Amino acid sequence: MIWLTWRQFRTQAAVMFAAVAAFAATLAVTGPQLADLYRAAGSSLVGRVSSSEQALYYAGLLAVLAVPAVIGAFWGAPLVSRELETGTHYLAWNQGVTRTHWLATKLGLGAAASVALAGLTSLAVSWWSGPIDRAVNGGGATDTYFARLDPVAFAARGVVPMAHAAFAFVLGVALGLVIRRTVPAMATTLAVYVAVQSAVPMWIRHHLAAPERTTVSIEPGGAPVGIGEDATIVVHPEVPGAWETSQQTLNPAGQPSTVPSSFTDCLHTESGPPTHEQFERCFADLGSLGYKQQVTYQPAGNFWPLQWVESGLYLGVALALSGFCVWWLRRRLT
Repeated sequence: MIWLTWRQFRTQAAVMFAAVAAFAATLAVTGPQLADLYRAAGSSLVGRVSSSEQALYYAGLLAVLAVPAVIGAFWGAPLVSRELETGTHYLAWNQGVTRTHWLATKLGLGAAASVALAGLTSLAVSWWSGPIDRAVNGGGATDTYFARLDPVAFAARGVVPMAHAAFAFVLGVALGLVIRRTVPAMATTLAVYVAVQSAVPMWIRHHLAAPERTTVSIEPGGAPVGIGEDATIVVHPEVPGAWETSQQTLNPAGQPSTVPSSFTDCLHTESGPPTHEQFERCFADLGSLGYKQQVTYQPAGNFWPLQWVESGLYLGVALALSGFCVWWLRRRLT
């Protein structure tokens, strides 16, 4: 049964492992030079990375983020739905293999290969990007690279991609069992996985570890400050490597509040957007009234706690989906 399962998706596996191996070889060749540059430049490395290295940085992010999605859509979804669609599962069950054994072998082998592929990709990219990550976390000012806790980079570092891959694979198998048609199952798997990956950093991840808060004065020359939607204030304090999760304005009494109407009136001009001088004057007036900004963030030191907790969350969901697959196969599939 293991041999048969391997034959069914060996082509997809071979293509993806070969592509990842080729990319990892490229990273292995260029990585030592980047590490040497970091040892010489420290946090100023972010301003000395070449354009080709910058392209590799973003290619690495894209590769790690894409691998679980591709696994779910092209490995998980067709693995069972193809057999259900063509009816070949009946032949397998008539060869002395029970339904549960048939499904368990497919899930076990596929999940192991998925975790191995995602782990190899994440390991290579995390190692290569390590100097840039350390430079950013060390206070290297940049608008080009992401801190490791940034929602984009977080999903492409550490152990989380392996959990994402296991979840994506089992999700594809589950949807394939329910839908029983290969192409619709592939499309649905991709859509659901992308939706989950968008929802987790927006609503769940920042609750998985205790955040920290800092109160920042609103004044020109202090922390970078700007205007968000509906005239809300956005302040970016100097907390290297942190992930800012929420902000709120505090009135002079230290209570959450909206900005006073005098501030919005100050910014309003009939001739267009306020000038830089007017912008600073409005913030100076607001700060003189005693208004401050409270910023809630996940510090850089929470990277690994968040990695382990989120990995456990995804693996738990994958295990639950596996149980659902067994139940559906035994109770609903005829």
